[in-house]
Amino acid sequence: MKIPVTHLGGATCVTGSCHLLQMQGVNILVDCGIAQGRDRLLPVDRWPVKVTELDFIFLTHAHLDHIGLLPILVKNGFGGEIICTHPTRALLVPMLKDAMQFGDLSQKDKEFAQERIEALAWGFEYGQVFELKKGISFELGCAGHILGSCFVRFNSRKDGYAILFSGDLGNRDTPLLPDPDQAEFADFLFLESTYGNRLHDNRSQRIIRLTRILDHCLSDGGKVMIPAFALGRTQELLFELDRIFSDHQYTEQFPNLKPSARPPVFIDTPLGIEVTEIYSSLSTFWDQEAKGLLGKGDHPMDFRRLFAVEKHRQHEQLMNVKGPAVIIAGSGMCSGGRIIDHLARGIEDPRNDIIFVGYQANGTTGRWICEHAERQGLFALDGRKYRIRAGVHVIGGYSAHAD
Repeated sequence: MKIPVTHLGGATCVTGSCHLLQMQGVNILVDCGIAQGRDRLLPVDRWPVKVTELDFIFLTHAHLDHIGLLPILVKNGFGGEIICTHPTRALLVPMLKDAMQFGDLSQKDKEFAQERIEALAWGFEYGQVFELKKGISFELGCAGHILGSCFVRFNSRKDGYAILFSGDLGNRDTPLLPDPDQAEFADFLFLESTYGNRLHDNRSQRIIRLTRILDHCLSDGGKVMIPAFALGRTQELLFELDRIFSDHQYTEQFPNLKPSARPPVFIDTPLGIEVTEIYSSLSTFWDQEAKGLLGKGDHPMDFRRLFAVEKHRQHEQLMNVKGPAVIIAGSGMCSGGRIIDHLARGIEDPRNDIIFVGYQANGTTGRWICEHAERQGLFALDGRKYRIRAGVHVIGGYSAHAD
């Protein structure tokens, strides 16, 4: 039989996930992400159906390469239902509101999109079967990628087959997140394969490696700059830093991380701060380890000498703070955001270090720095070139994607 799926994005590249499922006359979009780096997405005006003909949009999680087109679709007349998990619904507007600051929509369009998305989005539970329309049912399973991520299984009773979209799959033993669920049988499986040709570094060793690198980097009083995505990676880093600063097995071995020498940690991303607050409010969706820490009075994303840098004035003040210090800032691929200011100020200082803990897509500044660091290449920013003299470190095992 012909599979009723058309890939509009994400089928031959890493970002821009967008898939059209047509079952029994119902038009279903699974994800509607923007493309990043050199990835490309089929323009909306070339889709096989009009935006106004879409009945449902299913969102597997709240990363922009899976939800970023929502404001455009709403502006162009989408009036169906947006279906996702409860945590994803809570994260939708903050993620899109931040992204829309840099888009082409007018202020009126932005406000309209935000209002409509809030009205059209519905949160659903994991592991329950729900009726959709005309004999089509669906079930959401925990994907373990970020908080609220899911895979989606559609069942057509009339045609007698099931179709499963994996979304982005995560790993086991990830801080804060429950392990991925096991999926039920499906006749057709559309599976993420971002790391389908490789194995990740040992995840159990990543906190040890992070500890060693931090101790080494801070030994000369410099700054450690960590580009991180506001959603997912920032919260994982806070969890691991909380463990490093709380567990004697780390603080006793590494002199620069002892309580008396502990460096300040700055979260220099307003969106990351907001998302961390949302994560905190959704503790019922955490894994048992994180819930156990919270129950003992140890909030797993908060610790002494952790500072939130929310306002631009505070960001400017942070630029003048001397090391040792740890700065977590967006964006994760150094394609924009406050990390750019920190790189411009600190990349030529050999006392400073940059730690990459996430995938750097082709064509991004982060990828370029990683590839040219050993040769101390020139880093271009706003018409000026900077020599890469800061140390550059890449820690594997932090990927939110399964291998």
